[in-house]
Amino acid sequence: MFTVEQINKAHEKVKSGADFPKYIQEIKLMGVISFETWVKDSHTKYFGKDDYQTSSKPQYPELSISDKVDTDKFIKYLRNHQQGKTDYYTFCTNCAETGVEKWVVYFDAMTCIYFDKAGNKILKEDIPV
Repeated sequence: MFTVEQINKAHEKVKSGADFPKYIQEIKLMGVISFETWVKDSHTKYFGKDDYQTSSKPQYPELSISDKVDTDKFIKYLRNHQQGKTDYYTFCTNCAETGVEKWVVYFDAMTCIYFDKAGNKILKEDIPV
């Protein structure tokens, strides 16, 4: 099964949101079937077959997640990140500012869904393959 160290090695190649689809393909080949990343500190839970799971450690000091969701502003930030205009930490601070608590990637559907603190879906996107 995969390890956090293997996933981190793949993630080191990601410089912006533009690199995200390649990263997804690489960790999918490792056996990751889904993962959820928490914006507050970027810790991530990875899930594999047969109820296997592992978690990464926090990546930065905790951010405060806004109670107010601003979907339009979030989408603007997301598009900028996907075009390589922001780094990962900037994107996370943008998520916190606009009320995004976490995102969940599902490899079976090749989707990424962003959620607010109440568990409501903010945005569902298809991951390019």
